[in-house]
Amino acid sequence: MSFFDPAPAAAGDKIDIADFARVELRVAQITAAEKVAGSKKLIKLLVDLGGETRQVVAGIAESYAAEALVGKKIALVANLKPAKLMGVESNGMVLAASVDGKAVLCTFDADVATGTKIK
Repeated sequence: MSFFDPAPAAAGDKIDIADFARVELRVAQITAAEKVAGSKKLIKLLVDLGGETRQVVAGIAESYAAEALVGKKIALVANLKPAKLMGVESNGMVLAASVDGKAVLCTFDADVATGTKIK
């Protein structure tokens, strides 16, 4: 099997472009971060979305020290309904890959303005 001849995905695994278009991905910059009390995995983040500040909770504490996150630009799902994690409200979702059980944040290799839509 080569890159140009991938294994077909099951029909139930695919979404159409209209479903994907409903997800609002935006560039956010972390302005503050702290561990969530009583949790091994959660970090509370304040992120700048280009003139709008939001609080987001992410399960990345086993991979990142809170103080090392400040200043990073990340990819954020910006149009999720708020959720409470360990009693802390989260208003978005940080995108990350999982490599050997460790979170690896989706970041950018060039300077991108906060709030920029990701397509």
